[in-house]
Amino acid sequence: MLGSGLSNQIGAATGSLAFPVLGPVGVVAVRQYVAALVLIAVDRPRLRTFTRHQWWPVILLAVVFGTMNLSLYTAIDRVGLGLAVTLEFLGPLAIALAATRRRVDAACAVLAAAGVITLMRPQPSTDYVGMGFGLLGAACWAAYILLNRTVGSRIPGAQGSAAAAGLSALMFLPVGVLVVLRHPPTAAALGCAVAAGVLSSAVPYLVDLFTLRHVPPAAFGLFMSVNPVLAALVGWIGLGQRLGWADAAAVAAVVTANAVSILTSRR
Repeated sequence: MLGSGLSNQIGAATGSLAFPVLGPVGVVAVRQYVAALVLIAVDRPRLRTFTRHQWWPVILLAVVFGTMNLSLYTAIDRVGLGLAVTLEFLGPLAIALAATRRRVDAACAVLAAAGVITLMRPQPSTDYVGMGFGLLGAACWAAYILLNRTVGSRIPGAQGSAAAAGLSALMFLPVGVLVVLRHPPTAAALGCAVAAGVLSSAVPYLVDLFTLRHVPPAAFGLFMSVNPVLAALVGWIGLGQRLGWADAAAVAAVVTANAVSILTSRR
């Protein structure tokens, strides 16, 4: 789980190094290509057997998948890795809190909201557009979770997710061509974008498949809450993006809200 989390955040940080040449859109396009190649190679979806009832959630999942990654990388470009991942993490946290009616979950929701308000407090350097992209990524992640459940209930195995990744890559194909024509990539920038795809898509996907065979889902969900902390550390050490005390406390509030909700949940 630690390796998967670090790989995901190091991949995002590596991809951000290609922003000056490819921009967030170009990096996301390459990441989608890599994700599609890995998922299709592992799961090999039988597209001809899909019915109309199965296709529509797959198409929606493809759109949400691409929008989620584009929103995250745009937010990383504007507000930094730690804050962007923290804002995006509100998506699965909202899904978890909305599923229960306990007082402790209401308290967790208030704690997480306080963290978000702290992150978005007015400052001379506050980038509300970047934070807006982070919140859009959170909404997309929540939709991604719900759509994955629908796809998983209608299509066996992970064929639906693989098909969605392939469709998302096709959607980004014109974008990739346009980026290459307007800004020919350097070998270093292309290497960073490919590394982002491998580290943030391929490695976490394969490692998580292995991990979930040995770790209870609750423990896995609890560890997921550490991702904003890992993102903040990777952003600080790898990219020099130091968080202030207030921002660090806000990240801790969001992580604590998720951890308390999971630790106190009933089986």
